[in-house]
Amino acid sequence: MPIGSTAPDFTLRDQFGQDISLASYRGKKAVALVFYPYAFSGVCTGEMGAIRARLDELLTFDTEVLALSCDPVYALRAFSDADGLNFELLSDFWPHGEVARAYGVLDERSGCPERSSYVIDKEGRISWAVHHPKADARDVDELVVALHAAAD
Repeated sequence: MPIGSTAPDFTLRDQFGQDISLASYRGKKAVALVFYPYAFSGVCTGEMGAIRARLDELLTFDTEVLALSCDPVYALRAFSDADGLNFELLSDFWPHGEVARAYGVLDERSGCPERSSYVIDKEGRISWAVHHPKADARDVDELVVALHAAAD
């Protein structure tokens, strides 16, 4: 998805089975949309822990974090409980990878998202994006800066 384009809308279930819609943040909050390959994998566990540790910087009245994988809701709940992840983990399990595919980040061969981050501004446009190899963790510092810039 190119910078400046309207972010594809979606509604997915979080780790508690609640529907979360991207459109519900439009006009209210900037959103960090963080795609990660697999719950419980080494790099992803470290990344989600880093986001949890910086949550006070990431979540404000004007910002939100949504982390998305193709794991089923029940796996995300276990991941959240095991690692104390107190932010939205969204399941793109069925139709499998539909949202990741809409953003152009589904690895069709392995059936999981690439390690990609998007910041969506309050108007629903993509204002920042970065993509990393699956073996490399994203830089949470960059994410904090980009998210706050989009919220201003």
